[in-house]
Amino acid sequence: MFGESLAELYLIGILLGVAGASFAAALPMASRWYPPHLQGLAMGIAGAGNSGTLFATLFGPRIAESLGWHNVMGLALIPLTIVFIIYIFIAKDAPSQPPAKPLKEYFNVFKITDTWYFCILYSVTFGGFVGFTSFLSIFFVDEYGLTRIRAGEFVTLCVIAGSFFRPVGGFIADKIGGVKLLMFLFIGLTICMFGISFLFSLTAVTILLFIGMLFLGMGNGAVFQLVPQRFSKEIGFITGIVGAAGGVGGFLVPNILGTLKQITGTYATGFLVFSAVGIVALLILGLAQLSWRKTWVLGKNSVKI
Repeated sequence: MFGESLAELYLIGILLGVAGASFAAALPMASRWYPPHLQGLAMGIAGAGNSGTLFATLFGPRIAESLGWHNVMGLALIPLTIVFIIYIFIAKDAPSQPPAKPLKEYFNVFKITDTWYFCILYSVTFGGFVGFTSFLSIFFVDEYGLTRIRAGEFVTLCVIAGSFFRPVGGFIADKIGGVKLLMFLFIGLTICMFGISFLFSLTAVTILLFIGMLFLGMGNGAVFQLVPQRFSKEIGFITGIVGAAGGVGGFLVPNILGTLKQITGTYATGFLVFSAVGIVALLILGLAQLSWRKTWVLGKNSVKI
């Protein structure tokens, strides 16, 4: 069967990445149906589709142990087909969708500093969420001696926090502003990662990871409360760019954490580094806020950021 060699596994990963690009289409479609003051909640609910990772971590290892991982992929076709059929019949573009612009005009967003601010922030929040989702199974097995299935259950618990609190983050961002919420979340994330670096008992570390993933999930909602306010006409393209940055972060996080474990012989180093990443993200957010308050917030945009 296909997927027996490392090269074939890489190809499968690429194909899964293409499927993940649906994120860049789903969020703009949802965004255009709602007014500015509801963008955080709407984008949070739409983005909560990453809760699918919950089912993957909870059921994937069990099915793979009984039927093999190839059959895990086969069974995944069932919900995928159902969603595809539903989408065909009920999905439609919003009446407010702006007319398409020449392709070269879309690429002008790369010249705007705010684009890179959002990319950095989302690479920390979403990249951290995805990266830890991939990495924590190894961490629980190696550090605490759990079985793979048992580790999957602990990872699922952490994924629940990140997935289901994304809409909560968007909702709160609508009320108090995405910047204020992100500041609180980055501070909380820094404290949680620093606490985890002490590698306390399994219970204590799981609680801190749950809270840390909760902060990351809420951060995802807060970032995408801000993005539509700044790039309302280029929301589709900018969503793809920012989402890609989050994907890159999700790739880098487990690789960096794993490399640091090999170099230092302890998982503590990786969590300390990610704690520092939270501080850097907070500083970048503060720098970005100065720019935003001088431009688009003090201009025509009256929505809280």
